[in-house]
Amino acid sequence: MINTSPQLPSTVFSRPHPRCCHGRLPVPELPARSCQMPRRKEVPALSSLCLQSLAQHMQSIWVKDYSENYLDEYQFRFVMGPFNDLAGSLVQDLIRLLAESRRLTRAALHLLLLPHLRELSLQPCPSLTSNAIGQLVTLRCKNLSSLDLHGCSRLSVDVLVDLAEGLPQLSRLGLAETQANVQVLSAVGSCCQRLQELDVSHCKKVSPRALRYLGYDPLAQSLCCPMLRILLARGLEPSGDGGMVAALAFLLLALPRLEFLAHSAVPDALHLLHGWQLHSTGDAEGFPSLEELTQGRGAAPGGPQLTLPLRRVEEVEEPALATIHAICPQVEEAGVWLGDNPGPAGGWELLCWGHLARLTLGCAGREGRVLAEVLPLAQSLGPRLQTLALHGFCCRDELSLAALLASCPNLQAFSTELHPPTDTDPDGEIPDEPSRWDTNLLPRGLPQLQSFSLTLVSTTGTFLARHGLALRATLASLLCHAPRLRTLRLLSVPFPLDSVFETVLAAPGSPLLELQELSLAESWVSSRTVWLLLASDSCLRRLDLSHCRDIHRRDYDSFLQAVRKQRLDLDITWE
Repeated sequence: MINTSPQLPSTVFSRPHPRCCHGRLPVPELPARSCQMPRRKEVPALSSLCLQSLAQHMQSIWVKDYSENYLDEYQFRFVMGPFNDLAGSLVQDLIRLLAESRRLTRAALHLLLLPHLRELSLQPCPSLTSNAIGQLVTLRCKNLSSLDLHGCSRLSVDVLVDLAEGLPQLSRLGLAETQANVQVLSAVGSCCQRLQELDVSHCKKVSPRALRYLGYDPLAQSLCCPMLRILLARGLEPSGDGGMVAALAFLLLALPRLEFLAHSAVPDALHLLHGWQLHSTGDAEGFPSLEELTQGRGAAPGGPQLTLPLRRVEEVEEPALATIHAICPQVEEAGVWLGDNPGPAGGWELLCWGHLARLTLGCAGREGRVLAEVLPLAQSLGPRLQTLALHGFCCRDELSLAALLASCPNLQAFSTELHPPTDTDPDGEIPDEPSRWDTNLLPRGLPQLQSFSLTLVSTTGTFLARHGLALRATLASLLCHAPRLRTLRLLSVPFPLDSVFETVLAAPGSPLLELQELSLAESWVSSRTVWLLLASDSCLRRLDLSHCRDIHRRDYDSFLQAVRKQRLDLDITWE
């Protein structure tokens, strides 16, 4: 031990007479409004200042003596010093701060691996995480409940085994992109009985057989990891003989509390179990068969139906929805790929999930699906949905987005990527541009919405003017009736957005008060909107103006000058 010191209804827009603006779009008159700047830079908390001071003087004061006299001479079980008095969470913050500022050294890490640490992440410093550091973690940090070794590929298999065997209180373990193999997962399965979350993604040495050790201990002839809820196994090499599908089916049966298994072959494993194709997989020597595990769950062909406690499924193709719904009736979050076939998006099976709250729909076909097809689904699930993401849909009906949002009043996060219809007539009648948007298109609004993202992809066609009117009316109404919105992304919008923000920022009730992050990358917006935002009463911290064609270098320099002059806590990006 060492001691160191369609035709748009008239109700969508209001149309007062626009005033002339030298050929540009009409600009609405703004009523007088008392505004404040976005949040000024706050005085850092005392704890933050102390940690910054420690980080700044770490090498010259705290580490110097230890580096010169002890680092390579002794292997100390404990180090007594000033860092023992820091709360474990502050020690972890100090490690992160040192790593981010590139001040973290091997000696500093030696001093900060302390017994009272409950959580430790070495992901910020993989180059420093050697076998010696791994041994120190095993020796000193016996109270760890969370350990993240993501990317720490220098740790050998033996050290990883020692960590699993020496830290039995772990509830979270990150082994992504490490040398983890069958020996490591065997140690994890037999020793980490409190483990609830495990990440073995992109581990090149993890085989299908190695995964089985997380569910069964052949030496003890007993199931293991009874508390495991989340297993991330993305990017593992699939075996050509179907061994990965069989191994995933094994885990789905052997882990009684598994809520999420992340691997692209999980839908295939669920299809195998639902179809009782248990004899065609071949069973790994020393492990129980799939039939035995199925019987252990009280299911049998022609008898009680097999169901699993999965709460989240992803990468499910539309034809497999009936199977997934039957075997996983408690799903709360789903990611589904849709083909080009017409019909209600997701089918009736999806509508039957009584607990579904988070949904992602993606169009995998070449043509995509029409956004209006999602409306029956939204009307059925809408009140329950908290998160909705729609990608690759065609916006044929210009009012379909507004109708969709109106059907989901409790959304907390919404994201969509829309394509223009391919059968549009660009020479059709162009409606007049209103000078101010009617904000009653979504009268109930979305009071819980915190994140909204809209991307318009025009590589396959062109959005018509009537689409632009409807979309901007929808945005104006949404932004006026989403009081908790914190993140807003309007990407590649080919219609002028200035009038939308002018309407919103002039509306009663001070909308966008909680907005912290705004991205307008590649959208049609001018410097006028930015100045309105800078003069608004908001909490804006990040503003992305990348590739906005009407924002120029002189505008960007003026924005930065205003931010510096007003001492605003605002980061503006432009290129």
